[in-house]
Amino acid sequence: MKVIVVDDSLVMRKIIVNVVESLGYEGVHATNGKNLLEILEHCGGEVGLVLLDWNMPGINGIEALKTMQKDSRFRAIPVFMISTESEDAKVGEALKTGAKGYLAKPFTPEELAAKIKDILG
Repeated sequence: MKVIVVDDSLVMRKIIVNVVESLGYEGVHATNGKNLLEILEHCGGEVGLVLLDWNMPGINGIEALKTMQKDSRFRAIPVFMISTESEDAKVGEALKTGAKGYLAKPFTPEELAAKIKDILG
């Protein structure tokens, strides 16, 4: 199963992909929301989870999530938002838009692994 990791920071993507792969999933890098949507067009049926940063240039995380929710092919893919923003309003907006969860940076690999396990079982 593929887990798409969307973050404009290469370092952050590598850290998150390492956690994803340590759990036995295939980590796929995406640099922004536009890149995520392109990847979904090619391998949407193989994707089990999207870990999506909020703040990115171009199409940000919340806009990418809204686009996924409007498309019946991608609506069922769980999305977990990750951001430096931990305000209640941001968390609420993400969950209202369709995110399955929210994790504020910085986080430990163990915290991330627990969230992934909660979603994917």
